[in-house]
Amino acid sequence: MHRLFVALRPPPPIRELLIDRMDGIEDARWQDDDQLHLTLRFIGDVDSRMAEDVAVALSTIRADLPPLRLDGCGMFDSKGRPNAVWAGVAPREPLAALHRKIDRAMVRIGLEPEHRAYLPHITLARLARSAGPVDAFLARHAALTSPAFSVTHMTLYESRLGTGGASYEPITRYPLTGP
Repeated sequence: MHRLFVALRPPPPIRELLIDRMDGIEDARWQDDDQLHLTLRFIGDVDSRMAEDVAVALSTIRADLPPLRLDGCGMFDSKGRPNAVWAGVAPREPLAALHRKIDRAMVRIGLEPEHRAYLPHITLARLARSAGPVDAFLARHAALTSPAFSVTHMTLYESRLGTGGASYEPITRYPLTGP
């Protein structure tokens, strides 16, 4: 089985900016440089045949993304307990439109549609129950922004879960514009 997702990779200066802000939450599992990405669509566990179908379907997708920028911070929670902190990415609508294109392509090849609301973000840290409070971090980075940056391709990744967390292997890159 292959655990797949489609993502955009911010350029090195943006990843460095994010890494420089990764502190201030006790026991947080901060993402490392190789893990920083903006998920466009989580695909999940698929067999080799479906993985090939995913790769072919992604090759048909085109989108013109405007320059992107970081846009604030937030958190995800589960049953009222914070489990991740993230940096938002704007403008949201072009990213949401690309997410919808990918989702439709995945449904056409037989995968379930995405049921969660899409929020463009880059996960900064995962939070276990023992992780310290996040309020001060969120307040300090509420106005997080960055210079505009361009992304010219999306990448199909395979996620491998291990004792130290997930590692992501790029499988195929797809240009976002052009034939």
